[in-house]
Amino acid sequence: MTDTTTPTTGAIDAEWVEQHFDHLSPELARDLHPALALARSKCPVAHSDQYGGFWVATAYEDVLKVAQDWQTFSSELGITVPRQDEQRKVLPVTIDPPLQRTFKKLINIHFRPATVAAWESATRDLVNRLIDGFIEAGECEFMEAFARPLPGMAFFDLALHAPAEDLEEVNRLATLASSPHLPESRESHGKLALWIKDFLEERRRSGPRDDVVDAVMNAEIDGRPITIEEAIGTIHLLILGGLETTAGVLGASLLRFCAHPEIPALLREQPELIPKAMEELLRLDGSFICIGRTARHDTELGGRQIKAGEQVLIYWASANRDEGEFANPDEFDVAREQNRHIAFGAGPHRCAGSNLARMNLRIAYEEIVRRLHDIRLQPGADVHYHSTFNRAPLSVPITFRPGPRVFPADS
Repeated sequence: MTDTTTPTTGAIDAEWVEQHFDHLSPELARDLHPALALARSKCPVAHSDQYGGFWVATAYEDVLKVAQDWQTFSSELGITVPRQDEQRKVLPVTIDPPLQRTFKKLINIHFRPATVAAWESATRDLVNRLIDGFIEAGECEFMEAFARPLPGMAFFDLALHAPAEDLEEVNRLATLASSPHLPESRESHGKLALWIKDFLEERRRSGPRDDVVDAVMNAEIDGRPITIEEAIGTIHLLILGGLETTAGVLGASLLRFCAHPEIPALLREQPELIPKAMEELLRLDGSFICIGRTARHDTELGGRQIKAGEQVLIYWASANRDEGEFANPDEFDVAREQNRHIAFGAGPHRCAGSNLARMNLRIAYEEIVRRLHDIRLQPGADVHYHSTFNRAPLSVPITFRPGPRVFPADS
């Protein structure tokens, strides 16, 4: 009998992707995209015997169908494999419309393009101060020095108005909470919820800031005041969705820049291409790689019969490299004419913070290619990935030509 609580090990071959697909295995973390390509070619909708059994959808159209059809494929009935006994909802990702729309509306208005655009100058200063911290040395561990601090510091300061001194611990808890196979995951969820509870209590004492936190705390849900549990759950989602995901894209982008130095050279020469390049980098290396849904009733997907209560893991990362949707899907093509990637998800649960993520990424790319030259992986670097629902390099040690600071050292 297959162990239903621990990841399997073994070579990824046709039998593995068709019958024993294990999204928590270290082999998949290492060889994600080749494994997903094999799955698309052999069995785009496959049934795995792991973790009590679940389905895996890897083709673009199948992934999109599941994501958009919330009436058949529910988030409220479970989004994780293996199933978790969730006492604490992360809102609105773990509920379905129409209630889901009420909670998402609270968030969306505070991450509109016009709102996010007002944060651009402060974000650029932050990006350059972070680069200042390592540019004179000619080397750094990029995840630690830039990729993880940037989205956290920007989000804490500009969106939440939360204390900067708490960021490191919250970042750590968010990373662990995003790894449901780790024993520390459940405890980290609890600790993160306690931090949010204390943060909301302090915000009530200190007064309004006219931000998303105020909107959540003062919301009415179906004619009644939001509960403290619902407020915590909504802020919980903002933190989980806003930190590690952007960090993962930045880390993967730097790895791509190291492997293909012609990309940063092109963007340095033609910075007007950066917005399109960003979309291509999101398509190729988006860090939000998969999510689960649970069938509400018997249905069909990709010619396979799915029964009520069965779970389906949908792979955004696979859909974004589907040969049926994208020509030369594994290649970076800044001139790609059609790029309907779903790196931010699709359907009612599409990422509410996509405008903020895009701004952070765009400014980061602009300043990185302008200020860092001859970017290379440090000799002997062995890159591993934190990879379950989100995928991020654990470390990206790089070297580059030393350069000058923008801000004085004591500023």
